[in-house]
Amino acid sequence: QVQLVESGGGLVQAGGSLRLSCAASGRTFSAYAMGWFRQAPGKEREFVAAINWNGLRTYYADSVKGRFAISRDNAKNTAYLQMNSLKPEDTAAYYCAAPRCTGAGCPFPPLRYNYNYWGQGTQVTVSS
Repeated sequence: QVQLVESGGGLVQAGGSLRLSCAASGRTFSAYAMGWFRQAPGKEREFVAAINWNGLRTYYADSVKGRFAISRDNAKNTAYLQMNSLKPEDTAAYYCAAPRCTGAGCPFPPLRYNYNYWGQGTQVTVSS
């Protein structure tokens, strides 16, 4: 089992920045990839970014490429999402997620249905 807890959300003006954190426990953190997703009211949950187990590979949705950066600190069992140049359309609940697959042989980025563990979410609101 993996437990994930997000933090760092809040209210920010357009053009501003936030950094989200995702603290993980319950399994060797350095063994698996991590992902971030978001869900706006009335919309489906969408993929934002993913990072592989050692942090050397990242993958982003086109909508956030060049503005968001995913990273991880395996010594702290924590993944991060640095969000810059925020836009009102970035307003959503943000979730971190982890796949069940562990090890260097796992496919990257994980397919959405391969994310088995989810945090409770943290709200990000960007005002215009």
